[in-house]
Amino acid sequence: MDILTRQRGDGAPEPGDTALKSGDTALGPDGTALRHVDRIAGVGLLDGRVVDVDISGGVVVAVTEAVTEAVTEAGDAGVDITGAPGAAVVDGRGYLALTAPAEPHAHLDKAMSWGATRPPGCDLGAAIDAWRAFAVTVDQDEIYERARVAARRLVSNGTTAVRTHVDLHTEGDPLRGIRALVRVRDELADVLDLQIVVMVRDEDPADRARAAIAAGADLIGGAPHIAPDTAAETHRLIDLAEELGTGIDLHVDEFLDGDHGMLTAFTDRVASWEPGRIRTAGHCCRIGSMDATGQAAAATALSGADVGVVTLPVTNLYLQGRTECTSTPRGLPPVRALLDGGVTVAAGADNVRDPFNPVGRSDAIETAMLLVVAAHLDMDTAWHLVSDGARDVMGLPPAGPVPGRRADLLLVRASGLDDVIAEAPADRIVLRAGRVVSARAAVVVDPFLTQASNRSSVLQEAP
Repeated sequence: MDILTRQRGDGAPEPGDTALKSGDTALGPDGTALRHVDRIAGVGLLDGRVVDVDISGGVVVAVTEAVTEAVTEAGDAGVDITGAPGAAVVDGRGYLALTAPAEPHAHLDKAMSWGATRPPGCDLGAAIDAWRAFAVTVDQDEIYERARVAARRLVSNGTTAVRTHVDLHTEGDPLRGIRALVRVRDELADVLDLQIVVMVRDEDPADRARAAIAAGADLIGGAPHIAPDTAAETHRLIDLAEELGTGIDLHVDEFLDGDHGMLTAFTDRVASWEPGRIRTAGHCCRIGSMDATGQAAAATALSGADVGVVTLPVTNLYLQGRTECTSTPRGLPPVRALLDGGVTVAAGADNVRDPFNPVGRSDAIETAMLLVVAAHLDMDTAWHLVSDGARDVMGLPPAGPVPGRRADLLLVRASGLDDVIAEAPADRIVLRAGRVVSARAAVVVDPFLTQASNRSSVLQEAP
């Protein structure tokens, strides 16, 4: 039996040390050696149980009550952490097992570019202008490096699946962003499921979109609401998806006022698509400024067409409502009304530290917290939107600590979901398909020098 656990106290690992040792050569984003796990012992669940989670072939095969033996001085329940000889067992005591988050709407090709662009606080139009001015200066390698950093941060925080939108370019190689993200996808294939959506603008010819799909993009995307003819562009992009046999993920009505909405044209067209074919509407800010009748009608249209909605609180709270001096709108769709209307809803971070949003931690817990604050959701629903709901919208198989589900799991050192969302604990172990892809623990630094040591600091694991 091989118990995988961090040593506490004086034996705490130095920063950069791997938490789990292995003979495997593949490494996760934080340097953790990738290890297949047979059992997670003594881990907590959302319903309050303490269980052993058995994993085989990347799937959870059993969840059984852990045997409580004693209570340690630290207050942790002492549980049976034995396993079959040679089994790899994670010591889950003190951790809560959650479905690993999925990020249903990112822009990895733009991520981490704020330092190079630094536009003033701006609305959507100004952010688009700032990005386009910067985009002409970047090559494939530059996009790859930033996207790779952002993707690795997502994994280290617990996310095991990402859907990213990627721009086409007018100058130089129009596919350099797509090629960069395909490279990231290939490199991180052991730790992350990465879906690529090509962002087709109204000035992009159809052949450019076709070339992007041929180069490795998975879905057709775009933002018809900013095109001169919103309806015509919506139909053009759906025509392309139907021609190429792909799903579609569009930026839908990312504005608060106006009569150029595309929602009806979108839902009417894809309502006849076969079940299971991806059709996603991101943002949908305009629905949030409708009255109750309009919101109910939008929910009916979205549910009837089986269109998944992705709300993106951090970016839309930043971009939207800048012209209002009183009663500033939140820039979000009416999430609770959509859920009550039978719509599949997910939540994501969207842009991270780029002209569209200068902040963000690449952490689904941050998104869940904003849903509680800005969308007035309860903790359980907020977490559902960044985990199971996100996976539903992305067309991924169910995951979590439930028999028969894929073993994409996030273990967080916390006593309950309220602690997770309120505190975003640093101690996390991330599993993708039953394999540890990241493990980390917080440290506290002693700022005082002592005569007994010429080290500048003493590191211990945080309690």
